[in-house]
Amino acid sequence: MMDEQKYLSVCPHDCPDCCSLVVTVKEKRVAAVDGNPEHPYTRGFICGKMRSLPERIYSPLRIKTPLRRTGKKGEGAFQPISWEEALDEIFERFSGIIRRSGAEAILPFSYGGTMGLINRNAGHPFFHRLGASRLMRTICSTTAEAGWDYTIGRGISHDAESMTDSDLIILWGINTASTNVHILPLIKEARHKGATLIVIDPYRNRTAKIADIHIRLKPGTDTALTLGIMHLLTRNQWIDKDYINKWTYGFDQLEKKLGQYPPERVSKITGVPEEHIEDLAQRYGHARAPFIRLGMGMSRQSGGGMAIRTVACLPAIVGAFEKRGGGITLMTGSFFELNMEAVVGESLLGDKKPRMINMISLGHALTVLDDPPVQGLFVYHSNPAAVVPNQGLVVKGLMREDLFTVVHEQLHTDTVDYADIVLPATTSLEHADIYKSYGQCYLQWAEPVIPPVGQAKSNRELFTLLAGRFGFDDPFFRKSQDQIIEDLLSPASLFREGIDLQTLKQKRFVRLNVERFGNPFRNGFFTPSGKLEFYSERMKQDGLPPLPEYTPPAEVSEEPERLKRYPLTLMTPPAHNFLNTTFSSLPSVLALEKRPTLLIHPSDALPREIQNGEEVRVFNDRGECRLTALVSEETQAGVVVAESIWRPKDMHNRCGINCLTSEREADMGHGPTFHFSLVQVEK
Repeated sequence: MMDEQKYLSVCPHDCPDCCSLVVTVKEKRVAAVDGNPEHPYTRGFICGKMRSLPERIYSPLRIKTPLRRTGKKGEGAFQPISWEEALDEIFERFSGIIRRSGAEAILPFSYGGTMGLINRNAGHPFFHRLGASRLMRTICSTTAEAGWDYTIGRGISHDAESMTDSDLIILWGINTASTNVHILPLIKEARHKGATLIVIDPYRNRTAKIADIHIRLKPGTDTALTLGIMHLLTRNQWIDKDYINKWTYGFDQLEKKLGQYPPERVSKITGVPEEHIEDLAQRYGHARAPFIRLGMGMSRQSGGGMAIRTVACLPAIVGAFEKRGGGITLMTGSFFELNMEAVVGESLLGDKKPRMINMISLGHALTVLDDPPVQGLFVYHSNPAAVVPNQGLVVKGLMREDLFTVVHEQLHTDTVDYADIVLPATTSLEHADIYKSYGQCYLQWAEPVIPPVGQAKSNRELFTLLAGRFGFDDPFFRKSQDQIIEDLLSPASLFREGIDLQTLKQKRFVRLNVERFGNPFRNGFFTPSGKLEFYSERMKQDGLPPLPEYTPPAEVSEEPERLKRYPLTLMTPPAHNFLNTTFSSLPSVLALEKRPTLLIHPSDALPREIQNGEEVRVFNDRGECRLTALVSEETQAGVVVAESIWRPKDMHNRCGINCLTSEREADMGHGPTFHFSLVQVEK
């Protein structure tokens, strides 16, 4: 009989669910991955992406040994070398760069390929000690966090599990059926009790299709819609005056501002019919306990921070923060209150103040930045050749023969093609780690369930070796993993009281001391005033409007002539079966997604003589890519949607969707504007 064992583990991917897993191992190979039925949030099921994890672990594209480039950059031609040779070459090349130009000529590049706290942050202490340029890791949530923090004061939300007691659930800018699937049972439970589900999103995605009501607004107009709802709430006195007086700051100023956003004006801005705006406001104002689940979607446009900030104000208008089943959730990460210095090692910087480089401007950094230019690039758990905006400029930089590029990776990605040295990385089932979540309230621990495939090494092992090669003898680099985790959990906090490493290793997941149906703001907010701030002095000091205010998308308002050349707005939300590019090379996943497509409304397809299923050229000043047209009313006129991210190497001329997206920063938090790019489409 074949030896079969089952182990607990944790999903490491950049998703709010952070699922607890049951992994079946046969003869030291992963045979299957399932959800843990004992975990209260995972509830025994996982998304299809993680079910394909065994296929990914044993993919023919798996990197099993260090490699050195033998062909031209971009060709992906390599020969195997030993770990000793690879580490020696990295040391010699980086040392030469430092001698010639200083350590700031070296740039680390990483993001969310793993969310394990040890391995995600393992490179930070090494590069801090080295004095390399610092990467601003902004590509996902920093804009949303900034808008939220101006209003709430800290990244704490209601626990999503509490929505089961809501009578009105609004999913705003989040396609939960594809990106946050474990709140669907919570929504189902609430609907069984009579709750209404409203989805606010510019196109009819999988989640919108299961909603009771779908509000389809124009991209980039979420702030205007929210202000229109507030206008009606205050005009009709569907407000909680006692809550407003006790727990908010600046309502009088806001109320004056709201006069500028009557339904007729808001309808023209958003494209939402007046009667739908009025119905939405009435439902929200009369709900016993309305709950909003906010996504990152609305934050990825030029006014994204203001959009998040404005929606975060809504529950205060009706007092929903303190109603059982009511409230709002963006992220839950701040509940964990971990001592992140234990893993990021900011203290190793000492007096050094290296320059900051925004990751969404990698193309600019590699092609324009000077004094010194970037001469060494170290990429780990990220795939910038595919996921960073303005892909054409990024690739131009990666093609530089004078750029020494190291990539630590599991599979042969687009970025690997441009590397000089490639290092094999472990998957989450091959190393230990600790996991928090940004969508639920369980701290989790995972141990390796199989040995490393080939010669793969974890991030922590790799950067420990590099620290030794460079002679870094700081006590920080001599700590054991258990010591690091104990430091991470120290000192104890209100939400983590009674949770230590021993408990975590024994139980594998532990719920924080967060009441499922509690109000995390019962004692006030985390702002300077201690209240929810409709008016923010901090925003005023930072040169931002202190009150919620709608601003048209920058690509339109700053360059009106651009609309004549590129009259369509492109959105690039996640594809159902992909998680960025993590699973997009697997045959089983590709079979489900089929081909890169562009959703286009019939009124836009007809004058362009575009038929359903035809190949179309989508282009703007930054580049072009080829997609298959899906002519459908699931999008709206003027808006085209390319669910992504397909590997550029699988597309025409290796041009992925991010050939079209801009390096432009959003209004707050230095984040990206992926969901608003002006384009033209033709046969």
